[in-house]
Amino acid sequence: MKLTASLDTNVLVRLIVKDDAAQTQAAVLALSKMLRQSQRIGVALTVMLELEWVLRSRYKFSKAEVVKTFSELMMTVELAFVSEAALEQALVWYEEGDADFAEYLHLAQAHQLQGLPFLTFDVKAAKASGAKLLK
Repeated sequence: MKLTASLDTNVLVRLIVKDDAAQTQAAVLALSKMLRQSQRIGVALTVMLELEWVLRSRYKFSKAEVVKTFSELMMTVELAFVSEAALEQALVWYEEGDADFAEYLHLAQAHQLQGLPFLTFDVKAAKASGAKLLK
């Protein structure tokens, strides 16, 4: 099944937090129509990176709430995520570790690229498998 559209971060935010009634309704209507037609919708890795930042910084989601929200999104078969394996790995590390989600996502992609070690000045990220702290 090929993709028929892709989502911006702001559409996902509306669907998750429902803080703008008109935009939430527009998002629900558009997605419902595509889903009724068995169409798949793409979600870029950069959208997920921005989504974590927006939920945490603007809407004050805890790490546990972000992990739960992302897990639920990723179980939606109608959504197709770019680099889904890296996204899943980053989410596991984020849930268990102390570094920011972005650092774990960068590291997961480095694993996919077989470009290890992942060199960083971030002390917390350097604790993860495959990372190396630069001094």
